Amino acid sequence: MKGLLFVVSAPAGCGKDTILNELFKKTDTAGYAVSATTRAPRGGEINGVHYHFLTREEFESKIAEKEVLEYTEYCGNYYGTLRRSVNDLIERGKDAILKIEVEGAMNIRRMFPEACLVFILPPSWEILEKRLRDRGTETEEKIIERSKQARTEIEFAKNYDYLIVNDKLDAAVDDLLAVLRAEKLRRSRNDELLNAFGEEDKA
Repeated sequence: MKGLLFVVSAPAGCGKDTILNELFKKTDTAGYAVSATTRAPRGGEINGVHYHFLTREEFESKIAEKEVLEYTEYCGNYYGTLRRSVNDLIERGKDAILKIEVEGAMNIRRMFPEACLVFILPPSWEILEKRLRDRGTETEEKIIERSKQARTEIEFAKNYDYLIVNDKLDAAVDDLLAVLRAEKLRRSRNDELLNAFGEEDKA
């Protein structure tokens, strides 16, 4: 059986990276389809692990060559999904998890209606802004910009299949794992199972 395609989105500061890192410690049935970006790496980020870090010229070249499945420009940088990152996982029977922005998620939904979209919410606006400041990687101007962007992004949450509030990390990870399991059991994804029972009746 081929893997499924999952999209995880959240405003900056909602902990989506931490949730996904913990998720992969609990399951080996899913893999992270590493996104590409033109932004500079943050401290500790590794090329090919956290992102494929590309120059703007490299990214635009891949767009022209149709190697980018979807992309968007966010806060002055490109973010996108490399086609091979998704195909490699799905063909190996692993669920491909994309960590992408809301515009990219909407593009994926149009191209792959069967994809499952998950949106991670903060417990409150106050906690979101505190988390952004506690990261210590952003200027006050950038924090204000990201806070405004978060309000725009959350407006898209109504288009997602599942909502998870990241109040307590362990609970948020368990919720996401439950989504992955539930989608495997969805009736519309298991027609072959029902067909097998139908064939036994005919026999």
